[in-house]
Amino acid sequence: MDPRLLYTFNPDVWEQLKGTKPVLIHLLDGFVDAGGVSAGLRQFLVDAGSPQVLADFDIDQLHDYRSRRPVMTFDTNSWVGLNEYHLTMDVLTDANGQYFLLFHGPEPDAQWHRTVKAVLGLAERLEVSRLITVTGIPMAVPHTRPTLVTTHATDPELARGNPAWVDRVQVPASLSAMLEYTAGESDHLGQGFVAHVPHYLAQTQFPQAILAVLGKITDATGLRFDTAELERQARQRTEAITAEIDADGDFPEVLHTLEGQYDDMASRGLASIPTADELGAAVERFLREQGDEGP
Repeated sequence: MDPRLLYTFNPDVWEQLKGTKPVLIHLLDGFVDAGGVSAGLRQFLVDAGSPQVLADFDIDQLHDYRSRRPVMTFDTNSWVGLNEYHLTMDVLTDANGQYFLLFHGPEPDAQWHRTVKAVLGLAERLEVSRLITVTGIPMAVPHTRPTLVTTHATDPELARGNPAWVDRVQVPASLSAMLEYTAGESDHLGQGFVAHVPHYLAQTQFPQAILAVLGKITDATGLRFDTAELERQARQRTEAITAEIDADGDFPEVLHTLEGQYDDMASRGLASIPTADELGAAVERFLREQGDEGP
């Protein structure tokens, strides 16, 4: 089936983008996102960027409603609301008025290859300069130290200076990972930034990590954003975490140990490299905390 039949697009918005060679940021729901890094960044961009829908994907072809049911509201004796799912590619602007694209919504349950072809087809026709994604992974690191970010890219030169925190590993795929991989096969530039989120904060939003990956995006693309509100949220979150830790008789010792490990590795230039045991333990903790609810 023709991938172009998977979406409808707004020709007026399309005309605005001609010749701009925008960046395409893809942030989809449904995969591991410790600290709400991807979700938090998506909300930040939408709130800041005055989005206009460029392409609206046919969610009925892509979504399994019985595995992820939309929420409806019942009031007294009638249904009064339906929170529908949407998968769209929006046009936004940064603080300087520069256009960029945001592909977001629920990760498709079906037709991944067709979706990737549709997105890359749009990217090619719009002369997208690069594709970027972000996420967070749970790690044995303290929140009191700078957030570490690992970079991956279709061009290895863009990921230089990244200590190899794993050698070679097979993991379940995500559509964003498949999109970057396929982009590389087609000579499109793709990058990703992975924030190392303290494992004990994996289930809550961690604005400090969102700021860290946003800084990587601005360095890579030249896009600029007003981060004052996000910085305020990060300070408030840190204060709240500190208060909770002070009220816990045992956790300060755990935090002190994490800080010591971080500082020791940093002093040896290995701050980005967890051990295999640390990585495995952090992932196991994250999966246990998921419980039986959610995807």
